[in-house]
Amino acid sequence: MNLINKKVTHKLFGMGSIVKHNDSSVEIHFASESKMFIFPDAFEKHLKLQDKSDANLLDTIIQKREIERKEDEWKKEEEIKLQRKNQKLRLEHEKLMKHHKLHSESQMVFWCDKEEQNSSFSEWKVFSGVIKSGNNKGKPNKPSRLHQNSAVLLTAIDSSMPEKDRRILGVYMVNEEFFGKLCEDGNIPAHSKYRLQLTEQESDQLFFWKYYQNEKSPEKMSWNTGKYRYFDNLWMAQILLDIVSLKKDTKERELAQQFFKHFCKMNQITIQELPKPNGTLMRI
Repeated sequence: MNLINKKVTHKLFGMGSIVKHNDSSVEIHFASESKMFIFPDAFEKHLKLQDKSDANLLDTIIQKREIERKEDEWKKEEEIKLQRKNQKLRLEHEKLMKHHKLHSESQMVFWCDKEEQNSSFSEWKVFSGVIKSGNNKGKPNKPSRLHQNSAVLLTAIDSSMPEKDRRILGVYMVNEEFFGKLCEDGNIPAHSKYRLQLTEQESDQLFFWKYYQNEKSPEKMSWNTGKYRYFDNLWMAQILLDIVSLKKDTKERELAQQFFKHFCKMNQITIQELPKPNGTLMRI
């Protein structure tokens, strides 16, 4: 908008003519002196263009800038809110890390349906499901026992097969920044490095019930209800060790070995003293 030589009036200085202007300032020559003003702010209160069409155009510019200013203020407020939220999360993380005690059953086994058998590996996360009853009905289950020492075991079973044939599809450590107690959406993301998917041939050799047993009914193999179960840290270590022996590809085997060592370190497991699998299948 070219305002050079445009006539304006000022409540105090009277009639003047614009001699210079840019995106942030305007210089006006009055009868006795020249004055600098902030552009376009000064036209909201102190200055008025004589030409109506110019005045209307300038009003449009001022309104647009006002909208942009409010949007900037809103963005800044949102940034402050996000910073406060992140700071709160960091403090909660620090508190959890400081006071965290290893739970002997802080691993999760997940039952993948047909769709989840694909999405779990393409997205490398699982959803813990929703609460079925009570005041929190419909809200995501909070996997509160999972911590940075936890791994998620992915399993599946054909609907026509007995429960004893539940196969292991893959496994991953939870994300480095994940804390189950702070998980509100029920999504459990994978670690950036420690994640393993088994081939169909490998999966056919790795049965879940070789390692797992129901505490109350150790002789029975039944899942009953729910998408997941917590289970023993030692059982997960046994599974990871067997995955190492299954992997033939050099790179995958090396990753599996690193995964196993990392897991044992995080769960304070002495590799040399790891017992042999003794799940329900081993007792039949």
